[in-house]
Amino acid sequence: MGRLVLGPLLRQVGEHTATVWVETDKPGEVNVLGATSLTFTVHGHHYAIVEVGGLAPGSSTPYEVRLDGEVVWPEPAMADFPPSAIRTVDPGGPLRVVFGSCRKALAPAATHGADALAAYARRLAAGGDGWPTALLLIGDQVYADNPPPALREFIRSRRDVSTPPHEEVLDFDEYAELYRLAWTEDPAVRWLLSTVPTLMIFDDHDIRDDWNTSHTWRREMAALPWWPRRIVSGLGAYWIYQHLGNLSPAERNADPDYAAVRAARNDCGKIVDEFAARSDSRPESVRWSYAQDFGGTRLIALDSRNARVLDRDHRAMLDDPERAWFEARCTGGVDHLLIASSLPYLLPPAIHDTEAWDEAICAGAWGRRFARLGERLRQGTDLEHWAAFQTSFREVAASLVETVRGERGDPPTSVTLLSGDVHYSYLARVDGRPINQVVCSPLRNPLAVRLRRANRAASRHVLRLPFRWLARAAGVKANPFDWRLTDGPWFDNAIATIDIDGRTASVRWETPAREGRNERAGMSELGRAALTQPAPPSRDP
Repeated sequence: MGRLVLGPLLRQVGEHTATVWVETDKPGEVNVLGATSLTFTVHGHHYAIVEVGGLAPGSSTPYEVRLDGEVVWPEPAMADFPPSAIRTVDPGGPLRVVFGSCRKALAPAATHGADALAAYARRLAAGGDGWPTALLLIGDQVYADNPPPALREFIRSRRDVSTPPHEEVLDFDEYAELYRLAWTEDPAVRWLLSTVPTLMIFDDHDIRDDWNTSHTWRREMAALPWWPRRIVSGLGAYWIYQHLGNLSPAERNADPDYAAVRAARNDCGKIVDEFAARSDSRPESVRWSYAQDFGGTRLIALDSRNARVLDRDHRAMLDDPERAWFEARCTGGVDHLLIASSLPYLLPPAIHDTEAWDEAICAGAWGRRFARLGERLRQGTDLEHWAAFQTSFREVAASLVETVRGERGDPPTSVTLLSGDVHYSYLARVDGRPINQVVCSPLRNPLAVRLRRANRAASRHVLRLPFRWLARAAGVKANPFDWRLTDGPWFDNAIATIDIDGRTASVRWETPAREGRNERAGMSELGRAALTQPAPPSRDP
């Protein structure tokens, strides 16, 4: 009898359809609620994506997974958790999106604290909270450059780690084991992923720290003999483990690369490798971004890593096809617009201006000597967010302003950007406009104390003016609008919840409870705020 290696993962769910993803220990036929799919094989690993249709909107349907007719899910070890169920989108009902980023599974609790995703899963299993419409994981689902001890042991058992990349992930087999460990080590998290529709987008550590920071970074990495294998394996694994499940059945079945994989009679590792290599060398040929409408709310998830343009004379966060795709979806005609980017679009203003300054001097605003210094700062202190891609920042700003002004259709009540990456959480509001930035990071990977102090200081509004002057001295234009942090920063491991009901929207952040804190079913509230209230007027000098 076969078994599940990983999963089931409940992925994109619509009003009538659902996607269930599994990895099995042998080839076979996978069945969910009467829908079937044959497995496909990639480098010796077996996967199936089952597309369930004919479901009623707003319904809840418990399900089992069968492999060649035998029940392989639920497993006996999951008997303490409620049955896994598919809950379809109710287009007229409220929407709840739970999100977070930066989760190090299997890390020691003494150094990394409690896992916010696991704490949330246990509360949900105990019936302690309303059911989410979707879980959004926005970056660093796995750490390929700093894997957990269990994976390091696996790596040491199969190759010599005295040579680069040492104990970092190298190939597809090691990625497969990394995903397995991350999503099975805690039974509560495994249950959560089986029963809450989950959408994902990558950030740098899914591949490697500072992935695609700059032209110089790409040149330096390309010179390493092990890098081609790493990037091909990382993107191929991401496509299978994360990306394919983000798509609707219609989108997935229109994908020629997925069709080639499904049609392959033997191991299709070569097909996946060729696709991944093309994605790296010609990123404009592949789109990792995706979108989904939930009744009156549109979610747009942006690729802010692989879609970058890093030419010497041109930098952009989004290449031309990605930008055009975003423009076609960043419109009115919806009640709320959620835009997910692993990297915060709106940083604390002083940090934003520092990154804009650094981009300018890297481009030669203060000469070659400062350009070299700027590149060292960029790579050494992670100055690579939207602020460091000023052309793209301003293009997106123009799109957002046009949308909330009603120039692209009836304006939404709120536009909210959802991000992670920075290892602290906060809310920023654009002055005078219904545009918000909600950041929730990390799920489990706390920032070092010295970096907390630095980021807390940089978040103070009083520091904005000197850094603004610094950016202007390097020729950076004035920002297209002003914003300020109104809530946070919080440095706890945390998970955030966006609640939308009709024309109203709100957010709350929670962290695993510690003794002495006001807790609710094992979690403490860090903060909450309305997202549809008028933004405060500007008080900038």
